Amino acid sequence: MDDPFHLRQHGITDTAVLDAFHKVDRSLFIDASIRSFVNVDEPLPIGEGQTISQPSLVAHMTQILEIKPHHHILEIGTGSGFQTAIMAKIARKVTTVEVIPALYEMSKKRLTDLGFDNVSVILRDGHEGYIPHAPYDGIMVTAATPEIPEKLIDQMKDGGRMVIPLGEQHAAQRLMVISKNDDGSLTKKKEMWVRFVPFVKTDSSVK
Repeated sequence: MDDPFHLRQHGITDTAVLDAFHKVDRSLFIDASIRSFVNVDEPLPIGEGQTISQPSLVAHMTQILEIKPHHHILEIGTGSGFQTAIMAKIARKVTTVEVIPALYEMSKKRLTDLGFDNVSVILRDGHEGYIPHAPYDGIMVTAATPEIPEKLIDQMKDGGRMVIPLGEQHAAQRLMVISKNDDGSLTKKKEMWVRFVPFVKTDSSVK
């Protein structure tokens, strides 16, 4: 199997994740003007002040979410739709939420055109999650926040898990795995240090 991003060297052992990267062409999720950088393991701009994360980080976050074929995943921050597509190759369904209208329109069209019929793209504030499709087996948050949004915890199944970068906007954040136990309590595991764009909150959600 091709491994253009050398994911195995980055500790990616989940065959489902490796297979998803084999099937999803990253060049289709970035602007034509920067496609010469498609195989570089670095974040790339996608407009609106946002980025597509480096492939090794996308793979690592997907691996630690431990997605199974029967899972329904909630993604907060659709962006270009690349991580959405990777997860959709593994999970039964992905509901993805994007707050920036231009990115929402772009990623929705792209994912539809590519035939991802198990993905629902929603325009709304990610802090609210998406109750109509809850509860979720896993939640992937692709933007940094100083604290875990309570509404996302509420929308996780017992036994589910969340991957989220925790920390302030202008500093390194800690990637965390939050597991929801059967009694509703949380177990938190620290992962690598990362830098993500901030978790955007719409004015209407600020109370």
